Amino acid sequence: MPSTDPRYPNLRVFDHALIQHKLSILRDTRTHPEDFRALLNEIAGLMVYEVSRGFPTRRSTVQTPLETCEGRALSQPVTLAPILRAGLGMTDGILRLFPEARVGHIGIQRDERSREPVNYYTRFPKDVADGPVLVVDPMLATGGSAVHAIDHLKRLGCRDLQMVCLVAAPEGVQRLRERHPEVPVFAAALDRQLDENAYIRPGLGDAGD
Repeated sequence: MPSTDPRYPNLRVFDHALIQHKLSILRDTRTHPEDFRALLNEIAGLMVYEVSRGFPTRRSTVQTPLETCEGRALSQPVTLAPILRAGLGMTDGILRLFPEARVGHIGIQRDERSREPVNYYTRFPKDVADGPVLVVDPMLATGGSAVHAIDHLKRLGCRDLQMVCLVAAPEGVQRLRERHPEVPVFAAALDRQLDENAYIRPGLGDAGD
């Protein structure tokens, strides 16, 4: 089970030994890019195993080789919403565990005049609001892109929203708490702070690259 922090009631941090082991390798400057990508996907899959614990299910009937038995099936469609482009680095790992999930996309960039986030691309299933949506981005830094993505999904009618990231900064977690307090943030680590360039410290580099 993820641990909680009394300072940030919206945050859940995975202290699972395997996740923390892989995250430490991911942070290491000696880790090669191909290993980095593989670890990113592996950690994402491990995290979503727990994130999906509360997804609604319904009874189903399954025919085994010997007889029928009662089983469970997901009762609502689940959509992944990776924030382009870094979020794509976690998507394959989630889909390996959860191939029936649909994938939507939201591309966000900063307007150079207003310095506010704006969409440059969005594509979601028409029924995206009919089930849980996981907003996926490796780094939760200032929280600007995450807040913007959740704002957009709420305008589409989505209400069951969760944020999944590898590393979060306190500033980003707090911003999400202020704007969307009901949306839980799942992370592998809560890092110390943002620096003057809005980089997460200690961080793990630019996961998008």
